[in-house]
Amino acid sequence: MEEEEKCCVVSCDKPIDENYWNQQYAANTVGWDLGVASPAIKNYIDSLPSKDLSILIPGCGNAYEAEYLLEKGFTNITIIDIAPLLVAKLQNKFASEKAITIILGDFFDHKSKYDLIIEQTFFCALPPQLRQRYVFQMHRLLKTEGTLAGLLFNRNFEDGPPFGGSKPEYEDLFKDTFMITQMGICPNSVEKRAGMELFFEMKKNDKSTVALYRISGVTCKGCSKTITEKMRSIDGVLNCSISLDFTQMLLVSVAPVAIDVLRNALAYDKKYQIEPIETSEYE
Repeated sequence: MEEEEKCCVVSCDKPIDENYWNQQYAANTVGWDLGVASPAIKNYIDSLPSKDLSILIPGCGNAYEAEYLLEKGFTNITIIDIAPLLVAKLQNKFASEKAITIILGDFFDHKSKYDLIIEQTFFCALPPQLRQRYVFQMHRLLKTEGTLAGLLFNRNFEDGPPFGGSKPEYEDLFKDTFMITQMGICPNSVEKRAGMELFFEMKKNDKSTVALYRISGVTCKGCSKTITEKMRSIDGVLNCSISLDFTQMLLVSVAPVAIDVLRNALAYDKKYQIEPIETSEYE
């Protein structure tokens, strides 16, 4: 792993939470911070049709993308981060900017609706076991025909954060929850990341029902694969995936699936239990 992409100087066996990120920003050790908005994100912003789009940047870090949006005249920008020291700095930096809302909080607790969500080093900063929850929350935060766009690492890392992945992994994770309009090697990455980033754009699939479940009794990848295959065979189910820690299941379907149907699919082994957590729209 190249030095400039390293993050941790604080022990990486600590939880990657508010305290962890506070320490990283206090020590100025977020090693993949480019210091500017990435060329790909800037080009994408330049292509947007309206300055009035409601835009969210989660895990905004130093908010270079928000700065660029302001420079270009966008009027409805929200940024959110979990690190209090960072957010205090951003509140001071953007104190006179009425076009930007700054939120200190957990992205997964956030409730609102946006036309566009920009992904820039947030996905890769999250522990991989949260990826099903990430997909679920992104779908829920977007308005009808809303867009999720940005960059994902096209490589794996020995340690993290950052955490990486590959195009096939991402396509399988997002399919049917979103309609992927583009996902390929970024043609204008900064030099040190050339060939190691995917630029993507995907539209919310408004015809899908997306639900998150708590699942227990799953202990290995083999069990997880068997369960997802069984779920995908249920009539009306479009996609299913289970988190890396085997505690959450993301289910995408053409209509809500009764919990008894899901339980029946798991009845072949009594140790498997499933309970609904959330559905794709706020009540």
